[in-house]
Amino acid sequence: MLSVKQELLAALAAELETLSPGAGARAAFENPKVAAHGDFACTAAMQLAKPLKANPRALGEQLKTALEAMPAFQKWVDAIEIAGPGFLNIRLKPAAKQEIVREVLGQGDKFGFQPERGEKVLVEFVSANPTGPLHVGHGRQAAIGDAISNLYATQGWQVHREFYYNDAGVQIDTLTKSTQLRAKGFKPGDECWPTDSENPLAKNFYNGDYIADIAQAFLNKETVKADDREFTANGDVDDYENIRNFAVAYLRNEQDKDLQAFNLQFDEYYLESSLYTNGYVEDTVKRLIDSGYTYEQDGALWLKSTEFGDDKDRVMRKTDGHYTYFLPDVAYHIQKFKRGYGKVVNIQGTDHHGTIARVRAGLQAANVGIPQGYPDYVLHTMIRVVRNGEEVKISKRAGSYVTLRDLIEWTSKDAVRFFLLSRKPDTEYTFDVDLAVAQNNDNPVYYVQYAHARIQSVLRAWQEQGGAGVPSLKDVDLSALEGPQAQALMLLLAKYPEMLTAAATGNAPHDVTFYLRDLASAYHSYYDAERILVDDEKVKLARLALVAATAQVLHNGLAVLGVSAPERM
Repeated sequence: MLSVKQELLAALAAELETLSPGAGARAAFENPKVAAHGDFACTAAMQLAKPLKANPRALGEQLKTALEAMPAFQKWVDAIEIAGPGFLNIRLKPAAKQEIVREVLGQGDKFGFQPERGEKVLVEFVSANPTGPLHVGHGRQAAIGDAISNLYATQGWQVHREFYYNDAGVQIDTLTKSTQLRAKGFKPGDECWPTDSENPLAKNFYNGDYIADIAQAFLNKETVKADDREFTANGDVDDYENIRNFAVAYLRNEQDKDLQAFNLQFDEYYLESSLYTNGYVEDTVKRLIDSGYTYEQDGALWLKSTEFGDDKDRVMRKTDGHYTYFLPDVAYHIQKFKRGYGKVVNIQGTDHHGTIARVRAGLQAANVGIPQGYPDYVLHTMIRVVRNGEEVKISKRAGSYVTLRDLIEWTSKDAVRFFLLSRKPDTEYTFDVDLAVAQNNDNPVYYVQYAHARIQSVLRAWQEQGGAGVPSLKDVDLSALEGPQAQALMLLLAKYPEMLTAAATGNAPHDVTFYLRDLASAYHSYYDAERILVDDEKVKLARLALVAATAQVLHNGLAVLGVSAPERM
C-alpha cells in the first residue's frame, strides 16, 4: 500500500502541476479524522482556490474528474467524493490495501525503515552522577533515550548513545566522605554524620546501605571494573584519593549492572573529569573571554547570557575559583559538535529546564559555528511508584528512593520499558506495580505481547498441519481479504512507517506505544470476526498472510521500544 500511495501521490502531483505550476511539489494526502469518510483526504482544491481565484468546491469537482481519468486512480481507487467546501475523500479498492501485506512480509524486520541518510545524531541520556544506584527517574530516562535512539535508526541516522558521568564536583566529595566515615565505623545517625568540619559542603551524606557495601569492599581491598578500567582499593581509610577513585568505580560498575538488567548498552561513557584533564574547560573559558561576552564582578567571572535570550547573566567561575555546573556543560557540548554531531538530543529531568537557556547561550557566545537551538532537549518528569495500592518512596538499598533494579525485579524489563514509555515524557506518571504484573487486557504490555503470541500460536498450528511457513505467504492471493475488520487492520499496518517518522521527528516514543495498542486491538477484533484456519485453502492462506504481517509489525514496533515479542505466553 505504500507503493500504491506513492503512485497516487505522483498522479496527484502531475495534475496539480497542470492547474498551477509549482503546486505539484506540495501534493499530499491526509488521514481523514473520521474513518467512515474514506482512506485518504486531499485539501488541494481549497489551498489552490485563492491563488487561482476559483470557487474551491468547483475546483474540487474539476480535480476529482481529472483524477478519476488517471490510470493510477482507476487501478487503485474505488471512489472519490466531494465534501464540504472542496475536500476530496478517497476510498481505496481492497486490492490497494492488500498490497501492504506483501510489503510487510517482503521487508520483514526492516519494514518502516528509511534509507541511510549519511548523518549522525548523538543521544545523551541517563548520565547519572556516580553516587548511587539508578533510580526510577533514571529508568524513565533510559527507556526514553534508548527508544528515541532506535527511532532515529529507523529513519536512516547513524546513532551514537552516550552516557555523561559527572565524576567531579561536590557530590563526589560527599560520596567519598560518606564512604570514608563508613569505613571508619561510623553510620547514619552518629554525631559526625550530618556535617563535618573538614567538609562543610557535605551537609547531607549518602545514607543508603550501598555506602556500607562500598566501604566494606574498600576495606577488603577488592578490585572493581568500570568500562575498560580496573580500580583496586588499598584499604587505607585515610587515603582520600584512593577511596574517591574506588567509590566512583564501584558505583559505575553498579550502574552498569542496572543498565545490563535493562538490556541497555551505550556506545561511549564520557567523563566530566576528562574535560578538565584535556584542557577543554580552560579552552572554553578563554573562548568566552575572547568573545567579549564575559565580565568580572564581585570577584566572580560572569557570562553575558542575557544577550542570547537568558533571563539573567550567569556566573561561570565563582569567587573561590571553582566553575559552576554550566561551564563544563558548555565545554562538553562544544566537544560534541567538534566530534561531528550536528544533531544532538539530550534526555534530562525537568529539573534541568533552567540549564537549557544558559548552555545554549554559552555555545553561541563561544562562536565556534554551532547553530542556534543546539542541542535539542527532551525533558521528563519523575514518576510515582505504587504497590499494593500504596506509594513506595524508599528502597533499603538506596536509602531514599526506589531503584531501577527494584522495579525490574518486582515486574520485568519489558513491563518497565513499556510502562515508562506509555506517556509523554513531560507528563506526570504513576507506575502501578500490580498492573504491570497482571495478565489481563488492562495491562498494556501484556495486551500487545499477547496479540503477537496469539498470532504465533496460529502460525504454529498451521505448520503442524503441513503449512510451508511464513516466507511462503509473501506471494499468496490476497483477494479474499475484503471484510471490514481485515480492511481496517491493513489500513493500520500501512500507517506504521509514517508513525515512525513522526515519532522520530517529534522525539515521541510514546506514539509507538499508542500505535501498538491500537494494532493489537485491531488484530483481536479481526481474530474474533474471522476464523483463520478454515478449510478453503485460498482464504486460509490470505488470512495467514495478514496475521503474519501483523505479527511482524508488532515485533518491529516492540523492538523500537526495546521490548520483546514473545512467541508463547
